[in-house]
Amino acid sequence: MRSKFISRVRLLSLGVLLVALILIGRLYVVQVVHGETFSDRANRQYVRPNQNLYDRGSIFFKDRDGRLVSGATLKAGYTVAVNPNIIKKPDEIYISLNEVVDVEEENFMYRASREDDTYEEVKKRATLEDAEKIQELDLDGVSVHKERWRFYPGDTLAAHTLGFVGFQGDILSGRYGLERYYDDVLSRDGSSIYVNFFAEVFSNLGKTIFKGEPREGDLITSIEPSVQLQLERVVNEISEEWNARRSAGVIINPQTGDIYAVAVDPSFDVNNFSKEESSSIFTNPLVENVYEMGSIMKPLTMAAGIDSGAVTATTTYYDSGSIDLDGYTISNFDGEGRGRVPMQEVLNQSLNTGVSFVVDEMGEKVFRDYLYGFGVSDETGIDLPGEVPGLVSNLESPRKLEYATASFGQGIALTPIATVRALSTLANAGVPTSPHVVNEIKYKSGLTKKVTPTKGEQVISKKSSEEITRMLVEVVDEALLGGTVAMENYSIAAKTGTAQIAKVGERGYYDDRFLHSFFGYFPAYDPQFLIFLMTIEPKEVRYASQTLTHPFIDTVKFLINYYSVPPDR
Repeated sequence: MRSKFISRVRLLSLGVLLVALILIGRLYVVQVVHGETFSDRANRQYVRPNQNLYDRGSIFFKDRDGRLVSGATLKAGYTVAVNPNIIKKPDEIYISLNEVVDVEEENFMYRASREDDTYEEVKKRATLEDAEKIQELDLDGVSVHKERWRFYPGDTLAAHTLGFVGFQGDILSGRYGLERYYDDVLSRDGSSIYVNFFAEVFSNLGKTIFKGEPREGDLITSIEPSVQLQLERVVNEISEEWNARRSAGVIINPQTGDIYAVAVDPSFDVNNFSKEESSSIFTNPLVENVYEMGSIMKPLTMAAGIDSGAVTATTTYYDSGSIDLDGYTISNFDGEGRGRVPMQEVLNQSLNTGVSFVVDEMGEKVFRDYLYGFGVSDETGIDLPGEVPGLVSNLESPRKLEYATASFGQGIALTPIATVRALSTLANAGVPTSPHVVNEIKYKSGLTKKVTPTKGEQVISKKSSEEITRMLVEVVDEALLGGTVAMENYSIAAKTGTAQIAKVGERGYYDDRFLHSFFGYFPAYDPQFLIFLMTIEPKEVRYASQTLTHPFIDTVKFLINYYSVPPDR
């Protein structure tokens, strides 16, 4: 009997302990995890019984010290509304309200006269102070209700990365950028604001234990706000100096795929996106458009030639200035021949005939397989919407011509982000990186999910990666603007690119329209940063070395100072 009694006591105690643990767990969720939500519920005097306050997850930037900086959040204010059925003297009501908040008279009179309606909003986003003053007036037919809306503290900062929230039909949802890509994480189910505390604790008990919380959370990105601001200044200055149609840039860690900055010019104010005349400004050309990238593709061709054993840095060929293939002539940028030159000079002087020689030495199939390995035909999987694959059908051509032009970045078109991934392979010991913006998702349940990028397959050997890096460092030290921008204590690997822009709706290229591109990484043999810049149709200038070299070097110097990067030579 005694043993049975003790067993029952233990069983009962275990049950009580289990219930207590469940209650404590739910109390933690309600008071800590959902504390802000329940704080809002305290404002019932400003909330209509059938109103659900707008709710959405936050997006954070992360500074160099790991501190979170708000990129997208919620802002609270108050809506002033009238009931036309109750208002007897709208003129007097208007005068009283207008002494507190600025109310447009014509709009107020129109809404106050709609006697078939019981609720008309006459002022949105009033302050708490204004709301309290209006409440004190105790005006018949006038009510004040709390509201919340999406707010972006940086205005234009990282606009193309963040995107915004807007209506699709009658539904308010994420449009463009992270707001769209992670809409299912950032959205909230809009549960009623009036929920009894204990009902809240127990009604979700089964869901918490057995099904897990909904997929609702906040985003923590790799965007570094100061770096983002600096890159935006750089691309804006490029556009203004050269009167370019569009300019853009990316700063990424080529070893981890963390994107520190994405900039597009012209940009827009995310808090006032409705003022833009065309929605085309909202698209992200780095992800959603493809371009013939020009000579920044030459290091990929050279790396493939080195890795396949077809050439070395000291291999020579005879440069006559042009070659004839399949009835077409391929020339160097100046049409001049250099005689017998080594592969290093092919990069130093950006010789089209030189990379065509490399392709001929390794064979078209081998070259094609390397380019596919670099990912030129695939989407990168970046966590931004609207990504498109490259247009590389020329790599299946039976003619030599298409492979020769592809070797110097013409005839195939890639998104800039796919170009960045391919070029990161050279910096990352021969393995493509996975570009991404979000590092973590913090769920409302209190759990955190770390975003782990997929590791790519080895494309070129580590030895080949080191060799092409050495060659690109020599490009900066000896050839780029005559070696005048080289930095004594830092090794920088880089290459420029100038591509003719294809004519729209017809064959051939414009003679006076160019896309300029530039990429580089440093410290070259253990790179923490890869910088990509591009500008479309700069005016009265021919080569990317003229438009993008100094912006690139200025960005390098900023990053060195900002992150206190130690010298590597």
